[in-house]
Amino acid sequence: MIASLTRFSRVLAAGTTAAITMLSLSACNNVTPVMPNMPITQPEQAAAPMVQAVVGDYADAGYENRSQGYDWVGVMVRSAGNEQIDIKVRARSDIKKPTCQFDGTASLMGQDKTHGVIFQTKVNDSTAFFQFKDDILTIDSQDKYALNYFCSGGASLVGDYQKLSSDLELT
Repeated sequence: MIASLTRFSRVLAAGTTAAITMLSLSACNNVTPVMPNMPITQPEQAAAPMVQAVVGDYADAGYENRSQGYDWVGVMVRSAGNEQIDIKVRARSDIKKPTCQFDGTASLMGQDKTHGVIFQTKVNDSTAFFQFKDDILTIDSQDKYALNYFCSGGASLVGDYQKLSSDLELT
């Protein structure tokens, strides 16, 4: 009797283990096996509405007068995921050497009616802020001089940029 009870316990334990294993593996039917030297890609994430609302091209006041030779700085904002944006700052380069250039990724910090949507990133041991409100992008930093590094001639990324209705013309 004890021998058959022990055998029954072992069979029950083995059956339970097999059932749990099968149940666990059944949830893995959408896993793609990884092959050696094959890059692992993450699934595309749809950008949050806050990110989509700020995507576009922005320019400073000089952009409107570019045909008269005025210097200008433009900012291209693209989605980089659910709560991140890619930021590229470019300046006039058709007549002279560009005054400003910056490439970075910023993360969503928050949104409210008073401040709009704010993203942040680390820049030269400081935090840079990208505030989007009423089609105006305001770039600022805890240390304003940290944003001078990306510009020449005493210029800075700090300032306001108006959202354009069309793509930024880089020439």
